[in-house]
Amino acid sequence: MGARQCGSCLSGLLIPLALWSIIVNILLYFPNGQTAYASSNKLTNYVWYFEGICFSGVMMLIVAAVLLVLDSRNNYKCCRSENCSKKYVTLLSIIFSALGIAFSGYCLVISTLGLVQGPYCRTLKGWEYAFENTAGSFLTDSSLWIQCLEPAHVVEWNIILFSILITLSGLQVIVCLTRLVIQLSKILCGTYSVII
Repeated sequence: MGARQCGSCLSGLLIPLALWSIIVNILLYFPNGQTAYASSNKLTNYVWYFEGICFSGVMMLIVAAVLLVLDSRNNYKCCRSENCSKKYVTLLSIIFSALGIAFSGYCLVISTLGLVQGPYCRTLKGWEYAFENTAGSFLTDSSLWIQCLEPAHVVEWNIILFSILITLSGLQVIVCLTRLVIQLSKILCGTYSVII
C-alpha cells in the first residue's frame, strides 16, 4: 500500500512539472515579452524543437495520467488471477516510466544544447549566434553579454529559461527513473510490497 501511495505521489508530481515546462518554453518565444522576434524568426533554433511544450509538457502529462490510472485502486482485472493483473499493470507502468524518461531526457538534452549555444541576437556584425564557438564559457563571463544588442537582455532571458527547463526536465527524469526502479523491483523480486 505504501508503494502504491508513493507511486501515485510521484505520478502526481509530474503534472505540475509538465505544466511549468510548457509555460517556460512558451516564454522563450517572447524575449522580454515582445512578439516581434518570434514572428520574424529571430530566436535561437533550439526554441523551435518544442522540447518543453511537446515532450516535457504534453507528452509528460499523458504519461502522468496513464501512471495515475495504473496506480489507482480501481484497476480492472485483465487476467483470471489478481497476481497476473498486478504483473500486467506493473509492466505497463515500467513501459510508461521509460517513455517518461525518454521524453524528459529529450527536453534535458535540447535545453542544455540551447543553453550552451547561446541566443540568436543582433551584434555589430548583424544577426548571429554570438557565443556559438565559446563552448558555453560565456555563461560565466557576463562581460561578454553586451555583444548582444537586440533583443535587450536576451542572454539573461535564455540562460534563466533554459536553466529552468533543464531543472524541470531533470526532475522529471528523476521521478520517472525512481518509478522505473520501484516497478522493476516488483517484477524482479516477485513481490508487490516494496518499501521505499
